[in-house]
Amino acid sequence: MNLRLHPDSQVKNDHIDGFRSDVLEGLHGNPKKLSSKYFYNKKGDHLFQKIMTMPEYYLTKSELDIFKNKTADLANLITPDNEPFDLIELGAGDAMKSTFLLKYLVEKGTDFSYMPIDISGNILSILNKKLSQEIPTLKIIPLEGEYFEMLQKAASLSSRRKVILFLGSNIGNMSLEETENFCKDLNQNLASDDVVLIGFDLKKNPHIILNAYNDKEGITAAFNLNLLTRINTELDADFDLKEFQHYQTYDPVSGACKSYLVSLKDQNVTIGNDLISFKENELIDMEISQKFSPEKIQELSEKSGFKIIGEIKDSKKWFVDTVWQVK
Repeated sequence: MNLRLHPDSQVKNDHIDGFRSDVLEGLHGNPKKLSSKYFYNKKGDHLFQKIMTMPEYYLTKSELDIFKNKTADLANLITPDNEPFDLIELGAGDAMKSTFLLKYLVEKGTDFSYMPIDISGNILSILNKKLSQEIPTLKIIPLEGEYFEMLQKAASLSSRRKVILFLGSNIGNMSLEETENFCKDLNQNLASDDVVLIGFDLKKNPHIILNAYNDKEGITAAFNLNLLTRINTELDADFDLKEFQHYQTYDPVSGACKSYLVSLKDQNVTIGNDLISFKENELIDMEISQKFSPEKIQELSEKSGFKIIGEIKDSKKWFVDTVWQVK
C-alpha cells in the first residue's frame, strides 16, 4: 500500500530539499557562501528582533522614524488616486514599521488588502495573530514563500493595483549586479502604474555603519552562527560552532558591508552524506548589506524600468524610503 504524504508534509520536504541543495552548492563553491535568506528560522527571527533593538543598529530606528512620524506623507505617495489596491510587503517579518501605515490607511477608510510575503511561516503566523488583534478590520492574506512566486500568486488572487513594500534595506542584501537583476524582475512581475516603496540605507560615516553590524555583545555573530546550527538540526550536519568566528567588513567606497564566518582550523564537516573540507582561516561569505548613494538609487530605478515619484528621508537623513512607479 502506498502512503500518501499530507500536503503540509510535502511542502516541508520541498523546503528542506531546497535548503539542502542551496547549502551544498554554496559550500562546495569557491569561495564558500551561504544564503542569508536562511537566517530566519524561529531562533533566527528571535535574534534579529534583538539586533533591531541594539543601540548601534540604526536602520530600524531610521525607517521607523519615517513610518511613525511621516505616515501621511507615505500614504499620499502610494495612494494618489484613492483607488482600491493590494498592499504587498516583501519579507514582512513582524511588520513593526508597516503597522503604522496599515493603521493609518484603515483609519482613513482606504479600500485595500494586506498581503505579507515571507519565507518564514513562523513569523507570518505571529504577524497574522498580532495584526488580527491590533487591526481587526484589516484584510490579511499571508503568503509564505519566495518573493516572485508569491507575487505571481498575489496577482492571481486579485487584479487590483499593486503597491509593493520592500523595507528595512532588504534591497541591500544582494550584490549590485543581483540588485539590478532583482529590480528588473520585480518590474516584469508588475503592471503599468503599480508602485514600489523601497527602503535604502544611505552611505554615511563608515564607523556608524560598521558598528551596526559588529556589536560588542556578539548578537550579530550569534545571528550568523545560528545558520550553522540550523544546518546541523535540519540537514544532519556536524558543524562545531566553537571553530567558526564572525568577521565583519565595510568598504565606504563601494558601499558593501559584508559578514563572514572564519574557520579557525583545518576541519571537515559532514552534511548528511556530503563532506565539506575547510582550511584554517577559510571564509564563508554569509551576507552583504549594501549602502547606497542617491545617484546609485536614481540609476537603479532607471535601469530597471521605473521612475521615481517621491522619496522620504528620516530626520538624520541616514535612510530613505523611495517610491518607484512602473513606466
